[in-house]
Amino acid sequence: MNNLFLQARITILIFILATSTISFSQILEPAKWSTATSVNQVEIGQELDLIFNVIIDQNWYLYSSDFDPDLGPMVTEFTFEPNGSYELIDSIKPINPKKKYDDLWEGEYTYFSGKAQFRQTVKVLSNNFEVKGSYSYQVCSDIDGKCIPFDDDFSFDKVVIKDEGAEGKIEIPSETEELVSKDDRKEADEKIVDVPIIQTEPIVTEEIDVEVPVDKPLLAQRSSNDPYSLLAFMVIAFLGGLAALFTPCVFPMIPMTVSFFTGRSKSRKEGIKNAFIYGFSIILIYTIVGSVLAPFMGPEMANVLATHWLPNVIFSLVFLIFALSFFGLFEITLPSSFVNKMDQKADRGGLIGIFFMAFTLVLVSFSCTGPIVGSILVEAAGGQVLKPILGMFGFSLAFAIPFTLFAIFPEWLNTLPKSGGWLNSVKVILGFIELAFALKFLSVADQAYHWGLLDREVYLALWIVIFTLMGFYLLGKLRLPHDSKLETIGVGRLMLALISFAFVIYLIPGMFGAPLKSLAGYLPPMSTHDFKLQDEIRNNSGGGIQVSDELCESPKYADFLHLPHGIKGYFDYDQALQCSKEQNKPLFIDFTGHGCVNCREMEARVWSDPEVLKILKNDYIVVALYVDDKTTLPENDWYTSTYDEKVKKSIGKQNADFQITAYNNNAQPFYLLLDKEENLLMQPKAYDLNVRNFINFLEEGKRKFKGE
Repeated sequence: MNNLFLQARITILIFILATSTISFSQILEPAKWSTATSVNQVEIGQELDLIFNVIIDQNWYLYSSDFDPDLGPMVTEFTFEPNGSYELIDSIKPINPKKKYDDLWEGEYTYFSGKAQFRQTVKVLSNNFEVKGSYSYQVCSDIDGKCIPFDDDFSFDKVVIKDEGAEGKIEIPSETEELVSKDDRKEADEKIVDVPIIQTEPIVTEEIDVEVPVDKPLLAQRSSNDPYSLLAFMVIAFLGGLAALFTPCVFPMIPMTVSFFTGRSKSRKEGIKNAFIYGFSIILIYTIVGSVLAPFMGPEMANVLATHWLPNVIFSLVFLIFALSFFGLFEITLPSSFVNKMDQKADRGGLIGIFFMAFTLVLVSFSCTGPIVGSILVEAAGGQVLKPILGMFGFSLAFAIPFTLFAIFPEWLNTLPKSGGWLNSVKVILGFIELAFALKFLSVADQAYHWGLLDREVYLALWIVIFTLMGFYLLGKLRLPHDSKLETIGVGRLMLALISFAFVIYLIPGMFGAPLKSLAGYLPPMSTHDFKLQDEIRNNSGGGIQVSDELCESPKYADFLHLPHGIKGYFDYDQALQCSKEQNKPLFIDFTGHGCVNCREMEARVWSDPEVLKILKNDYIVVALYVDDKTTLPENDWYTSTYDEKVKKSIGKQNADFQITAYNNNAQPFYLLLDKEENLLMQPKAYDLNVRNFINFLEEGKRKFKGE
């Protein structure tokens, strides 16, 4: 019995050790590369494509090669060793990468999921054709927050060079013949991903069956420069339709609708049918507008709008004009002759008369709905082709429902409040909102071209003024030309004023550097903010803040490598370890990367916690080891890795090799706590946005270092 109990304990212990080893040992390779060429035989002087195919594991993505390398993420880079046997034609081309806007990097990048392909066109110059080189890239996962940089070599030397006088044609698969023509190169870029190719020297020989991640549902998708999804945009458009109902041009149309349908139908059933036709006609008219504009608002337009100053400045002016119209400076109207002609056609009977009644409603109310509809279409201009259609549908649905119901139940008219000054107040409130959104588009152009007109604090100051004035307007302390004198304010106006002033109070800390995360999609980036009170306090007060003279010596590479939140530390392992011994403090190792988005997210959301910062600054020697830094070290510091037998020449290559050989891991972020003898104090920690978990990790490491 005792033997059985002992065996059971040993089995459990082995299982625990095994599972802990598995969780610690993670040399991952989520991307498998292979090479090919577009033809297998070629004559001197002709061109061919060198093809790089990548199979990407599910839930991982590979950064492409065609976005700004200064944005943040690590772009895929190819290096070709020059020789006299070939000539590069243009640059390497990624084939149909996806695009995405990232709030953390504050820019748009391109990436691949499931599979990827890159093509480089070369011209053959000699019989001993051979192309050698290397590529470096980064793959990341949204599931567990890992990012991993890689690099590898490639070689193309299996292409047969035919003599110019040899008989017979060059063998090109019929499916790809049109794709390798120089004249048809553009068409090839669009089609080449799925065409057959001739393998020459694959790095990976076995077939890999990868399940490509399923895209999000249609209404959950959003474009690359949009802070909300299609469904969220429809909700916003729907709310815009409701707001339009309470404007001076629309509200009086309700009695007109009731009088039009009163006595028109012979039976209750026919009356309901006519009312639904009326509502459907309103929706149809607005949705047609969205459909007409949809082809001009697809992804290509989205890219232009996200990067060019002209459309953003135009949209900003559009919102400003709409705001001035709502304030009462002028009216946006259609020609009266056109409106009267539509009104005459509405007097005709049958379905045509109902449709033109709906058309008349749309036209008569245009001076009030035009700015709202225009604002929705301006917002839609940055999204998918469906966005303007869905936006107009959401707006018109909210707009049509009340008119349909009043057409069915005309007796409801007696329950409505009388028209008055409150209708103009709705217009003015909408004007303040339009004015705030005008700044949003101007800010996009300002950031893209670095004009410096709308830095974060200037933008916030203007919003604070706008919404403060709106609050005073709601309280009756501010009157515009078309407003009636306000003797008392209702409960509704009071509540709206409270919301407006509460929003202003929320914005005020942003003037001193508060992040205001809920408005991240609408505010300029924090990097444009000149004064951050928290940083000033951190830099000027001595309380609990580590300063540079507490380090043992000046850190290497501190002129181009940095730690966040004012943390003072090292970027060289040996230097940090020596300081750990001198100061008798545990060592905190941060395996990180310039292009590691999840590393930045950990720093922004976890390291920024005051308790985490206090522990890191006072109780640990911090060393950040960048695994993707390309700074080349002096030749006497180079070494050959025992892991892959390659010479490690740069800071990043040596740090990555150190992580793999010492800790059997190649993913970032990756955090370790060591004592002075380089022993692990705790199981290493990876991406985890739970602040309390990270604090416990640091505190437990401190206790073990002290032997408690």
